[in-house]
Amino acid sequence: MVNKVNLRELVLGILLEINKEGQHSHLVIRSTLEKYQYLEKQERAFLTRVCEGTLEYKLRLDYILDQYSSVPVEKMKPVIREILRSSVYQLLYMDNVPDSAVCDEAVKLARKKGFYNLTGFVNGVLRKVARDYSSIHFPEKNQPVEYLSVLYSMPKWLVEKFLGEYGFEKTEKMLEAFLKEKPTTIRIRQHLVDKEAVLESLKRQNVTVEPAPYAENAYYIKNYDYLPALEAFRMGNIQVQDVSSMLVGEVAAPTEGDYVIDLCAAPGGKTLCIADKLKGTGRIDARDISRTKTDLIRENAIRQNFLNVVVTEKDATQLDSESFEKADILIADVPCSGLGVIGKKTDIKYSITQNGIAELVNLQRKILEQASTYVKPGGTLIYSTCTINKEENIENVRWFVENYPYELESIDDYLCEELRCDTTKEGYLQLLPGAHDCDGFFIARLKRKTEWNK
Repeated sequence: MVNKVNLRELVLGILLEINKEGQHSHLVIRSTLEKYQYLEKQERAFLTRVCEGTLEYKLRLDYILDQYSSVPVEKMKPVIREILRSSVYQLLYMDNVPDSAVCDEAVKLARKKGFYNLTGFVNGVLRKVARDYSSIHFPEKNQPVEYLSVLYSMPKWLVEKFLGEYGFEKTEKMLEAFLKEKPTTIRIRQHLVDKEAVLESLKRQNVTVEPAPYAENAYYIKNYDYLPALEAFRMGNIQVQDVSSMLVGEVAAPTEGDYVIDLCAAPGGKTLCIADKLKGTGRIDARDISRTKTDLIRENAIRQNFLNVVVTEKDATQLDSESFEKADILIADVPCSGLGVIGKKTDIKYSITQNGIAELVNLQRKILEQASTYVKPGGTLIYSTCTINKEENIENVRWFVENYPYELESIDDYLCEELRCDTTKEGYLQLLPGAHDCDGFFIARLKRKTEWNK
């Protein structure tokens, strides 16, 4: 007989591991769900939503708690702080959980963790929030940084950065999009796979399937419990991948027989997308820096039975002389700040710093410096990131074309009409949450010149 699991205690453990120990939220949540696979679907959904929601709204929750607590949030003991944050999230954003149950369970959990003398404090704060929340005064729009930071739980320095690059309207739409629920996006294989049969397989397992925008074989799926339990996944017919990432394969536009190098390939979504487009021909050299990362790529390639994928462990910042001018196409999806995927990896907004971004720009340029030598004259280099920061995107591209024998090529022919704009004519695309129905992402297509006189 399985002992009854205290879901709120699991939530507390996850939040402490993320906020106190600095672990990545999506990895901790996934690991916990895998460990407790026997939980009912409803229980798994509750755990996921409370953890993700508490993390997403952390700054707003702290602002609220500071209105009602005699102890500032930053001075609270970590266990009490996480109990209060997750409880306030339930009070304000989960209508199906009774307020009395939230308060009672929080008090029990504080007592169970040994904080007997603080149970009255926990109970008092939560009951005041439940009773008086509608009277809380939030910053007004005439204080744009404070307003956006508190309302959308975004650190002030990032709000200022986004406002400087994109203005108020685009920034607010983007921050709002980060907080919206995101369905799982999949790509259905094209080569040797009947798309209609895959869709039927998903529907037989009661999965809700809807077309996603911008890419022909992109779909949203909902109402599934455990991805590996889906027949379509086990058979290698689907791959979890955001539409923005799929567009790298569209813009790369490989032709059968091409030799492709994917420098920073893990977990392998772009590699497999291109392998699919090659229809079993050519070769894709999928590289990454560690055994852990290359194992992920290899696992996905084996599941999908792509024999034209070769996985190797290599550091993209180190020159590989054996690859000199061999690639028809090179994919440089470089390590980045990840500001475009905050909606899926919430802890990014709390951990990234301006110094960290500057270090990443240096790393990106080191990778591009080596990558520039691997492409054949007349070949293609695709530069991409999952961020929305101009320093890491268009500014890097401009630096690259000034210093290396490459030029931007129009990508209009590779994109659906909805995505074409002035910048796609120039050779690059910046996707923004709120403006586009996908992650924030940057893609540029660069052609290596056959002659170059700097």
